[in-house]
Amino acid sequence: MPDEPGEARRVKSLDAVKPAKRAVRTVRAEPAVATGVKPTGAGARRTRPAAAKRVPPTATTTRSTGRATDDKPPATSAREGGTKPVDEVLKLVGELVRHVIGNDGDDKVEQALDFLRRRLTGDYEVDEFGFDEQLTDNVLLPLLRPLFRRWFRVEVRGIENIPAAGAALIVANHSGTIPLDSLMTEVAVHDEHPSHRHLRTLGADLVFQLPFVADVARKNGSTLACNEDTERLLAAGELVGVWPEGFKGIGKPFSERYKLQRFGRGGFVSAAIRAKAPIVPCSIVGAEETYPMIANLATLARMIGVPYVPITPTFPWLGPLGLIPLPAKWIIEFGEPIATDGHGDGAADDPMLVFELTDRVRETIQQTLYALLVRRTSTFF
Repeated sequence: MPDEPGEARRVKSLDAVKPAKRAVRTVRAEPAVATGVKPTGAGARRTRPAAAKRVPPTATTTRSTGRATDDKPPATSAREGGTKPVDEVLKLVGELVRHVIGNDGDDKVEQALDFLRRRLTGDYEVDEFGFDEQLTDNVLLPLLRPLFRRWFRVEVRGIENIPAAGAALIVANHSGTIPLDSLMTEVAVHDEHPSHRHLRTLGADLVFQLPFVADVARKNGSTLACNEDTERLLAAGELVGVWPEGFKGIGKPFSERYKLQRFGRGGFVSAAIRAKAPIVPCSIVGAEETYPMIANLATLARMIGVPYVPITPTFPWLGPLGLIPLPAKWIIEFGEPIATDGHGDGAADDPMLVFELTDRVRETIQQTLYALLVRRTSTFF
């Protein structure tokens, strides 16, 4: 049996030695942090590096972190320092493209490379409604032009009736099962007008509830068809387009083609009167024949929550090929503007005046449609 007092003395002596060793290690580590002298020996591995020494707070030191702000490098934006690698890569790509296609397409190559550089570096602007002018000019409009020029062969008339600057409201008939008429009107205004103005279209709620479609519509300049957004756009001097018939217009059967539906409550007229913006009637012929609706699966439409499910001569019989529009010949005619700046304050709240102007715009479009149909010699040629 070991002697208990002796065993206790040995344990006590060991306990006394251990703290001493830890104290020695602590003493060795402290000078390295305080003075920055690189320690040597066995304790060197357990010391903190000199670069991690604490900086005492001063007048130029942040109170939350204790780090000096005087030595903090300035932030570099994508436009300042982050563009050099991108520029070098795009320059190399441009040289390769020119080597393949020659120098004939230099302008287009430069334009494409400039677009890519701006997108990669974030050097582009989006307004409060989500309109991305650079994306529209370089991607969205070029995608629509083959339909406009080669497929529908759109003939534009009365483009001079659209003001070169300032606010104006274009009001057009709506038809065609799929709303291609708004897209073709946008191309017509931008490409045919001398000022190349962008048409800010007003869309239904459903447009901004669909995945991907909502994002593209916003970037293309569309916004919700409500009085508040319309008045804000007109107040900013924008050119706004509205199709008051809505789904009643594009979802009507082919037997009712070119017969205008109700124009709603005339909210677009109230917005134009408040902004003192002229109203430009627009009549579109040819859209009715792109997707002639011969029937509507109303029960299925209610089940899936859409206004209509069309049956056309090609859809759904040809599957995905049935989504290809028929190559009807289009005519887009802009009529003489109807002034609204002659009405006094409070005129926008006068229901009789609003109804009168709404009916005048509707009747102008309807009569123009009849005249264009009489002069049209062929639907497809």
